[in-house]
Amino acid sequence: MKPVEGRKRVIIEDVQPEVGCGRYSAKRTLGDSVTVTAAVFADGHDHIAGRLLFRHEKDRAWRSVPLRPLTNDLWSATFTVDKLGAWSYSIEAWIDHFGTWFADLQKRLAAQHDPNADAVSAAQNIPLALRTGAILLEEAATRAKSTDAKLIGRALTTLQQSANKADLATNPIDDKLIDIVNRYPDLTLATRYEQKLSLWVDRERARFSAWYEMFPRSSSTDPSRHGTFADVEALLPDIAAMGFDVLYLPPIHPIGEAFRKGPNNNVVASKGDPGSPWAIGAKDGGHTAIHQQLGTLADFEHLVTAARTHGMELALDIAFQCSPDHPWVTEHPDWFIKRPDGSIQYAENPPKKYQDIYPLNFESSSWRSLWQALHNVFDYWIQHDVHIFRVDNPHTKALPFWEWCISEIHKKHPGVIFLAEAFTRPHVMYSLAKAGFTQSYTYFTWRNTGSELQQYFEEITRPPISDFFRPNLWPNTPDILHETLQTGGRPAFMQRVILAATLGANYGIYGPAFELGENLPAKPGSEEYLNSEKYEIRRWDRNAQHSLAPLITRLNQIRRENRALQSDSSLHFHPVDNPHILCYSKITEDNLILVAINLDPVQEQAGWIDLDLKHLAIGHGQAFDVEDLLTGTHYQWHGRSNYVALRPDVMPAHVFRITRDPNNGNGTKLTSAPAQAETTE
Repeated sequence: MKPVEGRKRVIIEDVQPEVGCGRYSAKRTLGDSVTVTAAVFADGHDHIAGRLLFRHEKDRAWRSVPLRPLTNDLWSATFTVDKLGAWSYSIEAWIDHFGTWFADLQKRLAAQHDPNADAVSAAQNIPLALRTGAILLEEAATRAKSTDAKLIGRALTTLQQSANKADLATNPIDDKLIDIVNRYPDLTLATRYEQKLSLWVDRERARFSAWYEMFPRSSSTDPSRHGTFADVEALLPDIAAMGFDVLYLPPIHPIGEAFRKGPNNNVVASKGDPGSPWAIGAKDGGHTAIHQQLGTLADFEHLVTAARTHGMELALDIAFQCSPDHPWVTEHPDWFIKRPDGSIQYAENPPKKYQDIYPLNFESSSWRSLWQALHNVFDYWIQHDVHIFRVDNPHTKALPFWEWCISEIHKKHPGVIFLAEAFTRPHVMYSLAKAGFTQSYTYFTWRNTGSELQQYFEEITRPPISDFFRPNLWPNTPDILHETLQTGGRPAFMQRVILAATLGANYGIYGPAFELGENLPAKPGSEEYLNSEKYEIRRWDRNAQHSLAPLITRLNQIRRENRALQSDSSLHFHPVDNPHILCYSKITEDNLILVAINLDPVQEQAGWIDLDLKHLAIGHGQAFDVEDLLTGTHYQWHGRSNYVALRPDVMPAHVFRITRDPNNGNGTKLTSAPAQAETTE
């Protein structure tokens, strides 16, 4: 079958970024420069021109920038996103008849002075070529606006006059005229890429954040009393002073009595045992209710406001599951899975059993009302000024639900951030990101050797994965105490937090368990904590001498002062001749950070770093200053090979800021850049 218009000769292929063949949105943050590339070509030797079209969902018309050629039919263009929310972009290209003609004219003029060319023949062809150009200018004048049309008209007259001359010594077309004509291309036969691609733009905190997780019920300074929101509020100055900007609370809802778990996940609870916050729901309410011992809704709202005054936002845990006492169990029994004996199926992750939790049934015949109820949970807390959510186990809920729910919320609240707690298979993790989750937990916890870390981070920080997936690195969680932390002592905790804070622009810790080095497992081979805070109230000595709070504070200060650490796109690894040392850099135009870290928690390790000087824009033989931002020590380095020795018990890493010497070689001095303030929506 013939096409509707067979004269469109330009082909557009391999447009990037393009997520899921255009089904899903690529992700960027406010103020980012978005570079789009494509293969654009046609038959023959005619010149091609094109443009990148882009617009925010509220724009009435497309904006555009010209495509620029790269190599081998690849073209690119860049635009800056200046609004939150949904954007669209596409590529349009056409045969550039005027550009083709002009290039041909230049060749003809040059042939007049070429001793090997037939100068007489070339000269005879020039008047005809000029008349062809005049026709093209005349057509361009009809498309141009008034002032530009007049300028083209004058050039047209000059071209017509030149066509009547016997000898043409100079080119009558200048760069200014070319620019004017290019503003008004003939798009009659232009090719538009078959898909309008989408882009989602988040606020800055989606790209750069430091999370601190704590259980509010363990926040009381009185050992005999359950913690409250007021107790959490009293801790805000200390948490803010450590440099965290997101305070994340596990579920704050009423906890069920039925099948309540005792300490260490004991299936029998004693009187007074608080149970697991993830067993949501009791006679006092469900996902939009507050545990009475924590305080009132007014107390919660006061905490949210107080957190903001300290430069932090409150993040809530949203766990779509219910205790047997949740009102939904009696009001909507069809939202749950029934077993053959008529009882409701409780949650299991063999060999783990969670008798105190009922999962929701996303294959329920009442799925529409279930979806709406879950959406309304988010909406309720957004109305109470919560704009960040950590979502528990989203991979155990229907993926189409998340795509719908997040899209609906973002229509009204584009600044809302969703963190997916999905330790699952890569395709499922990535699918959740494509469905709209802003950030995701990662496999960082289980990547411990240098080769494992490098391979994994080269995957998740580079396209195509980085176009839609934003990692958030956690060395520990209430569910996960990795073997490295169990056996590596304090040095392992230092190593893992330095890695998390510098490899990732987004990271978090479950504290104070992390800063105090909590490392006892429930049993050998388990990643569960002994005396887990999930099942009992803990008392923490936040002023303990061995606390890692000073190191964490310094790391967060370094992150805020050095823009290179505030994104993941520039992460680059440098070879080291010792596999126990990992070296990597992050760089912006005015800031260069180099990290060298000993991954061995026991032994001192030393080695020679083979710096990629070209990547760092440092000339061979050029001297440069490296300042260890953890200690304040300066070193003078030069060349690509440089030696480091790191004792894990003292400080397992160097976090260097490199300053190129402006008086030696071709380097440009780099300085740190502070983070910019940002708004919620």
